[in-house]
Amino acid sequence: MTTNSDIDRVWRLVDEIRVCMLTSKQGRALRARPMHAIVDREAGEIAFLTDARAHKDDEIAADPEVCLAFAKPGSNDYVSISATAEVSDDRSAIKAHWSEMAKTWFPDGPDDPNIRLLRVIPHSAEFWEGVSNPFVVAFEIAKARAKHERPDLGEAGKVALG
Repeated sequence: MTTNSDIDRVWRLVDEIRVCMLTSKQGRALRARPMHAIVDREAGEIAFLTDARAHKDDEIAADPEVCLAFAKPGSNDYVSISATAEVSDDRSAIKAHWSEMAKTWFPDGPDDPNIRLLRVIPHSAEFWEGVSNPFVVAFEIAKARAKHERPDLGEAGKVALG
């Protein structure tokens, strides 16, 4: 069952982690690449500035279903989002999503004709929010082994987002 606190948790983790692996399909093959997320919870979307020459537009035009995988191993936090993506050449939207971080990949600025806005609308997500203290992790594992139980290493859940 989806709860508001679980939905809040997913958006918070995505906003904290920011970098994800975006997986799309190229024919029958899956392709993943790291992307820096622009999170807009109010709009219910995650956006990316991308280069048209990287062929993501073609892949998404052929199959708009994507997966975003966010990972923060140091604190054992993970989010996987199933979503629908669309690519836009809307210059005003690109400028609205522009940041100093984007300048690293697009030094010519938001008017670079190769920049595209990749909008991702999440349908559902799974999250794992774990224990980050290594001593607590070791204790929980030792306790679980002694009791022949599974260790309590955090919380996990599935949520509907769209």
